[in-house]
This record gives sequence, structure tokens and C-alpha cells, in this order.
Amino acid sequence: MPIQIVRADITKMKVDAIVNAANETLLGGGGVDGAIHNAAGPRLLEECRKLGGCRTGEAKITKGYKLPCRYVIHTVGPVWQGGGHGERELLESCYKSSLMLAVKYRCKTVAFPLISSGVYGYPKDRALRVAIDTISAFLLDIDEMTVYVVIFDKASYTIGEKLFSDIKSYIDDRYADEHYDASSVRMRQYEVMRDGRFNVENINAKRDKKADTQSFADPMPTMAAQSVPLAKPLSLDEAVKQLDESFSEMLLRKIDERGMTDAQCYKKANIDRKLFSKIRSDKHYRPSKTTAIAFAIALELPLDETRDMLMKAGYALSHSSKFDIIIEYFIERGNYNIFEINEALFAFDQSLLGA
Repeated sequence: MPIQIVRADITKMKVDAIVNAANETLLGGGGVDGAIHNAAGPRLLEECRKLGGCRTGEAKITKGYKLPCRYVIHTVGPVWQGGGHGERELLESCYKSSLMLAVKYRCKTVAFPLISSGVYGYPKDRALRVAIDTISAFLLDIDEMTVYVVIFDKASYTIGEKLFSDIKSYIDDRYADEHYDASSVRMRQYEVMRDGRFNVENINAKRDKKADTQSFADPMPTMAAQSVPLAKPLSLDEAVKQLDESFSEMLLRKIDERGMTDAQCYKKANIDRKLFSKIRSDKHYRPSKTTAIAFAIALELPLDETRDMLMKAGYALSHSSKFDIIIEYFIERGNYNIFEINEALFAFDQSLLGA
């Protein structure tokens, strides 16, 4: 872990390996394929001639030559024919085959383009969904690897129209005016702290409310298979002790309450193991806001508990921030899939969670 969606030129990525969306001849072409061959120089083509081509869904590896990477992994994506001709399975195979080669050659950083989304016509939102689903599933059993999904420009990618429209409407309904009264903001933050952090009686009430309330209808797939059990209500003494918890202490307690392992939590949060180790070893560690929210998402915390965790790190959610409103949108709908959330954040030009 983790996965990062970035907007960049893949030929300039300083990683161990970049993935080329090639054709079956491996002799170069247009789009990403042509750009990689041009940047690597003629020796890449010479090596590719010796590989004897590549079948759709498979992958082969070469040196990087003039590119700032050690290797180029060439994979052949499917041509979109409406979705009923095994396109998804072949596209999944492209990512799996490429990642297996990356592991074999001990690559720690790998950059993928959005395979098949150019002249091969695979719908871009679906192509990204296949990429994220396949890569995240593969990395569940792999540590010490960071994968970049590289989007060349904003115009080349958009999430599904319905999801984009729903989130935009949600933002429009809640987004505070740019010149929002600062005193009102301070008062809201005070009320959140008063009601969420310092009112001990609310701690158990919040838990009871969560247990009694049905989740919101979720129009998108969630990570239900990884859902976590509710913790038992706290005694008054236990609740008082929690008031002085640091972020790190609260995080580790929540992991234990959910019956999760550390690895399950930081991978689900799209967080690097080394960063998690820093947080675990230093109870006064202050994470970035995106990291704190990523852990709240991994733990599937409801909105009130998410606010509590953020306050431990010195942050709050605000309706004057589009980023915060998008996070609220997903939590209210019980969708804790961090990769779907990051796709939406990327579409609205916001910072991503986790890495």
C-alpha cells in the first residue's frame, strides 16, 4: 500500500516501473504507447522486437532506458465492445499480470496509465473502477509497494455522471458562502467540542444511537464484507479517561474495539506501514487531516465519532470546505470505500485520503 491517483505525465514518473498500455505487437503506437517509446529512445523498440508480441490481458517487461524508471511493463488492454465480451476480465488481467511482474522484479513503486481508456474506448469511469478494484485487492497481501494511477489531464477523466451530480447537489446545498461569518464558524466549532468531546454523558448516548439507527440507503457498493462490530457501552470512569486521549491512543483503542489487526486498518485506510508505525510509537504524533480522516473511514466511524477523532488531531469538519462536505456525503451514506471516496475527491480537485 498505498494507491495514489495523480495527474501527471507518466513518462516523467520517477518510479521503479511504469506500465505501458501497448498493442499486441509491442512495437509502439499512439497515445501513451507512443509517448513512452519516444521518451525511452530507440533501444526500447529494439528490445521489444525480441519479445514476440503480447496477448491481450498479459504483460511483458523491458528496461526503461532513457526513462527515469528502471523498467517498463508492457500490457495489452481489451478493446471496448459494449462490455459483454469479457472486457472487464481482460482488463483486470492486465493489472494483475503487470503487478506480478513488478513483484518478481522487486519494484516498490509502480505507475499505471488508465489502460484501454484511450483509442480502445473503455469508458473512463469504468476503467478507473477496474483499476482501483484490482490494484487494491492485489495489494492486500503486499507490503512496501506504492502504486500510482496516472491521469494525464482532468479532461481525460470523470466519475459517473449520476455520482458527480449527486455530490455536486449535496455540496451546493451545504457549502457555506466564501465570506462566511467567522464568529459563526467559531461558535459551531465550540458547540462541536462541547457536545462531542467534553460532554461525557454523550459518549455512551452516541454509541446507543449508532446501534439503534439503520444505515442510510447506499446507491453505491460498500466494503460491507469488512464491516466492524459495535463496541460495548463505556462505564463513566472509562469515558472520563478517554477525554485526555491523544489521537494515537484513540486510534489504537478503536482498532482493538473493532477487532481489527493493525495491518487491516492501515491498508483499509490506504496508509503506508511506516507511517502507521510512527503513529503507533508516538502517542503525541499529529497526523495530517487527510490521514486522520482516512483512519476514521477505515474504522467505519459514524459522523459524530469521526468528528471526535479529528478533534484529537486538532481538526474539525466544516461546511465552508468542499473536501469536508464530500467526506460527510460518503459517511452519511454508509459508504466507507476509501478508493471510491478518493475518486470523488479527485474529480472535485480535492486532496486525497491516505497516502
